[in-house]
Amino acid sequence: MEFVKVTQMLRQAERGGYGVGAFSARNTFLIEYVLRAAQEKKSPVIVQISANEFNWFQVTAKEFADRFFEIYQGFEGKAALHLDHTRDLETIKAAVDAGFNSVMIDASQKSFEENIALTRETVLYAHERNAEVEAELGRIGATDKIETDNDESLYTVPEEAEEFVERTGVDTLAVSIGTAHGVYPVKNPKIDLERLARIRERVDIPLVLHGGSGLPAETVQKAISINGGGVSKINIATDLEQAFLKSLGCGRKLNSEIWKLDQAARSKAGEAVQAVVEDKMMNFVKSAGKL
Repeated sequence: MEFVKVTQMLRQAERGGYGVGAFSARNTFLIEYVLRAAQEKKSPVIVQISANEFNWFQVTAKEFADRFFEIYQGFEGKAALHLDHTRDLETIKAAVDAGFNSVMIDASQKSFEENIALTRETVLYAHERNAEVEAELGRIGATDKIETDNDESLYTVPEEAEEFVERTGVDTLAVSIGTAHGVYPVKNPKIDLERLARIRERVDIPLVLHGGSGLPAETVQKAISINGGGVSKINIATDLEQAFLKSLGCGRKLNSEIWKLDQAARSKAGEAVQAVVEDKMMNFVKSAGKL
């Protein structure tokens, strides 16, 4: 499997009119099944984990990266390794030094100027080490607290997005247009596609959609196909977690203890997650066969 830059994947996706799924493995256990799905569906893939998940599931950046590099060479295709929502530079440095080729600094809870300053500092560190940086402008709320502690939303202002990208040199930008992390309280949340189109008019770097789990496929594909290229990286986490838990007949949230499974249960849970990833590649982001 070829280890490639996230922006390389996303530029190709923009040209091809599809998206690339960024799938949260939650822990080292599910990396293998995400990569299996990518190989099976001949799809590019981004494997990711967030800083909060390091704490929730008792895994370090190095352990996660080491497991990824241990197994990815046994698969065919294209993959990237991304650190999702992270608020402190030290955690990001540890991930970059461990081999992550993409990291997200989430300073969206800070003022506009503070967000720019911390993002710029992150970009300088990462770019010197051949890693790329995703940032967030606006705030993407959460119905869970695994990926982010913030449950408030604040939509991205297109004019601010243009200035932010110019002043930070960031590689990809997560935009807030109505999605949220976790399980949606309504079946079809309202997504501001007009706002997304105005952001695209002003920003030429790849755009990221957080909170992809639970969205109707039609909504995601509209966001992908915005004129000039809409979102091209789509984060998916909760759908994988729910498949994992359902396969075990378990209704509780994932925690560090749940990974202690016997081989039969591990295989059953992993295959359930793999099936969801394959479905997302085929019917959600439409990346199947796009290597």
